[in-house]
Amino acid sequence: MKTTNLTSSILSPSAPIGIFDSGVGGLSVYQAVRHALPAEDIIYIADSGHAPYGDRSSDFITERAVAMTGFLVAAGAKAVVVACNTATVIAVEQLRRQFSIPIIALEPAIKPAIEHSRSGAIGVLATRKTIESPAVERLCRTHGANTRVLLQPCPGFVEQVERGEMEHPKTYELIRRYVEPLLASGADTLVLGCTHYVYLARQIRAIVGPDVTILDSSAAVARQVGRRIGSSSVAASDGRSIEDQFFTTAASTDHARTVMSTLLGRAVDVRSAQSTSPDWSCTHEAVP
Repeated sequence: MKTTNLTSSILSPSAPIGIFDSGVGGLSVYQAVRHALPAEDIIYIADSGHAPYGDRSSDFITERAVAMTGFLVAAGAKAVVVACNTATVIAVEQLRRQFSIPIIALEPAIKPAIEHSRSGAIGVLATRKTIESPAVERLCRTHGANTRVLLQPCPGFVEQVERGEMEHPKTYELIRRYVEPLLASGADTLVLGCTHYVYLARQIRAIVGPDVTILDSSAAVARQVGRRIGSSSVAASDGRSIEDQFFTTAASTDHARTVMSTLLGRAVDVRSAQSTSPDWSCTHEAVP
């Protein structure tokens, strides 16, 4: 397999950071990276035309992750953030083999949740594919020896956020269905193991009350991006004008624009990745 080779020798400090997710949920990571690295340009692509990933086959998820990363690399990204837990646990190793720029991924905040818990029980809300992954099994085995880790798949959460229906009665019904058994089992800390779920944190809080801690990985990923970019020769200089770009694979850019603008709290322009896709089929042999 050919490896896309874009080294720091041909990437400039003005090159953007690329971020992708199965849909709009990764905007929570975008916001954290934007806050942590105010001088960097960012390209975000939501693969909403193929969301959700959570119940798809591993081959399908890997194919989409490669396509999204290829899009960002072809657009000149100097690093790519996989803002999707499912894509991380299924495809990140393939991405790191195939692309030579930094690939920064995330994992559910199980370790900090275990460290924080007072009751000795935590709940992990995630997609089925994430929960069934070896990566989550490893996190539980490594850090959860003295803690009950309650794994809860949440089908329907991603779809509600993709529709922009965070306040819909169905959303609250789903939250109660998935969260209340965790609370009844003694969980005092909840992990949002999917970036979409961050946009349901307020609704979850309304149901679980003030005494339950809710954790996600967005800030930790942003710090890791800062470490990887800041330690290289391609970090952007302070004081420059930034330019962020947003793309979607969804059929309707109007709907994507409405939902993304709502989640970000400001109007953004969203372009179709289908009509403006850079040619990610062009690859280069890795430099020995």
